[in-house]
Amino acid sequence: MARELETNIGSIKGIGEKRVKLLNKLGIFTLFDLISYFPRSYEDRTTVRAIRETQPGEIVCVRAMAAHPVRSTRIRQGLELSKLRVVDDGGSMEITFFNQSYVKNAIRQGETYLFFGKMEGNLLRREMNNPVFEPEAKKGQVTGRIVPLYRATAGLSSAMIARTVEQVLQQYSDKIPDFLPDWIRREHTLAAARFSYENIHFPASDEALQLARRRLIFEELFLLSVGLALMKKRRGGKAGPAMKPVPMEPFYRTLPFSLTGAQLRAIEAASSDMCGKFPMNRLVQGDVGSGKTVVAAACVYLTTENGYQSALMAPTEILAEQHYKTLSGLLGGCGIRCALLTGSTGTKARRELLEALAEGEINLLVGTHALLTEGVEFSRLGLVVTDEQHRFGVNQRAALVAKGEHPHVMVMSATPIPRTLALIIYGDLEISVIDEMPPGRQSVDTFAVGEDKRERVYRFIRKLVREGRQVYIVCPAVEEGEGHEENADLTAATEYAARLQESIFPELKVNLLHGKMKPKEKEAVMAAFAAGEIDILVSTTVVEVGVDVPNAALMVVENAERFGLSQLHQLRGRVGRGIHKSYCVLISDHRGELSRERLQILCKTNDGFLISEEDLKLRGPGDFFGSRQHGLPALRIADLAGDMRVLQEAQQAAAKLLSEDGALSAPENGQLRDRVRVFFQAQGEIFN
Repeated sequence: MARELETNIGSIKGIGEKRVKLLNKLGIFTLFDLISYFPRSYEDRTTVRAIRETQPGEIVCVRAMAAHPVRSTRIRQGLELSKLRVVDDGGSMEITFFNQSYVKNAIRQGETYLFFGKMEGNLLRREMNNPVFEPEAKKGQVTGRIVPLYRATAGLSSAMIARTVEQVLQQYSDKIPDFLPDWIRREHTLAAARFSYENIHFPASDEALQLARRRLIFEELFLLSVGLALMKKRRGGKAGPAMKPVPMEPFYRTLPFSLTGAQLRAIEAASSDMCGKFPMNRLVQGDVGSGKTVVAAACVYLTTENGYQSALMAPTEILAEQHYKTLSGLLGGCGIRCALLTGSTGTKARRELLEALAEGEINLLVGTHALLTEGVEFSRLGLVVTDEQHRFGVNQRAALVAKGEHPHVMVMSATPIPRTLALIIYGDLEISVIDEMPPGRQSVDTFAVGEDKRERVYRFIRKLVREGRQVYIVCPAVEEGEGHEENADLTAATEYAARLQESIFPELKVNLLHGKMKPKEKEAVMAAFAAGEIDILVSTTVVEVGVDVPNAALMVVENAERFGLSQLHQLRGRVGRGIHKSYCVLISDHRGELSRERLQILCKTNDGFLISEEDLKLRGPGDFFGSRQHGLPALRIADLAGDMRVLQEAQQAAAKLLSEDGALSAPENGQLRDRVRVFFQAQGEIFN
């Protein structure tokens, strides 16, 4: 990339320290970051309409003459109105500006202007409030063009961002590198880089915008495809712990249940990887309760039989304890010694455990982040399993892997992700999907209801608790009005828990769980709920990945329209884990048709993969998990749901290029190599 574009944005003329900080807040640090900050949408201000042709509610551009001077009046302290009547050949319109006293001198009687804004009033009296405008003779600045709209932040408007981008493009557009090889641009009919960056921000026409979008989407997906291919190749170059196939029957015979076909296929694929030349790197994904832990146990058995040790890392102490209990039960019959290490492990017990681990006496160590600490040394680490990968950063997985000599890696995820998205998010992993539920696993009856059914929901909660069951109630916010104004109407967990306890269920035990609590507090509340000491647990989505509570038979979700479908499905997976009939109630008073349609999908199916596909269609990939911790690059312009065809083209082009220049070492691919490295900043060793 040209050095000029790597310059700090503070170097732009007229940008002060305050503006730099606001741009930094949006993730903009260099000039290249700025021109890669693409508009979220556009306003087409090129078509001018006559006043009488417009309809109330339309956002339009009209050409009209000022019929009289602007009249300004101060209504009260802090509110000044400036009023103007404008006319064209067939009609008139009243315009009001709020607190914009400059318009008195900017608009002159008898001169013609272009006004762009939302038409208000009615067909007899048309009105516009606070339109943008400019003299007809000078059109092209704020009207007569397609105007970009950017995601802004307090103190930094979309218009300010647009002006800054325009300034940088005018000065540096000839420095934008075109790192795509010419043959790729020809084969895939792609516009030049300079044209694309100029027209994605300030399109000369709708056609130019589409050409620019296609080029930049292809470019992003091409960089992604090249980087992922290099990551796989890097991993494939190192030999993993050499394992030999062993008969699995002795392990299967100890199990108190039969495995499903999907579980057997996942075990077979993992065993094949582990007995291959290179380290396994496999994602095992399946719905809550589909039996991923048994697949991990089978791999631990294979590892132990080959004389190696295994490690399993879970995101919380309570989940680590649950895994330890489950795996000890599954593997104990085969003589496999399991141990548990968390932050709560006492000093003496920890010392003894670490000595046994270093001596190779422990076959499987289950734990939390405590596994990453200094002093945790394995004799022969052969397998690393991480649970709920999106709760860990790629770097944490790498830190555990570094405790051995290129051990095999298995990642378990209960988030059913559409395969296309999984290939991107877990681009460096092979994928096994467990799409069958074990026999006896019950489906959860799901209902979407409005606010008018709240009393019925409360009666149902009371009935279930009387029968000895427990209930989750999930809210989207922690405190009233948390964050933004639009959150003010959300049911807040803290206030709601207090109200439920004091005035609605005074005879029941209500408790609260949220992400702002300290880890120890969260663990204590979940442990109390698991032990049956709490009847109703009011929580934020922190319970989405949580401990098994077989006695919990009802999940109530407040403001359900605020959650993604996959997230709601995850929450629903917290119940139905025992022998009791279980239910999920989604409360939403949202009138929108799309919201109702989304919630009905959950009422009709318990298939997590089907739900995730629908989620992807309805809301795009966004940030599928709520936080990007997987270490792969964020996509600025490509949409994996809508751009599948371009993704396939980009993958084919990447494969063809790498078959000719596998390390991008040819001089003509130097710029591309640099861009891939920048794009995959979190993967510093991508070319090593």
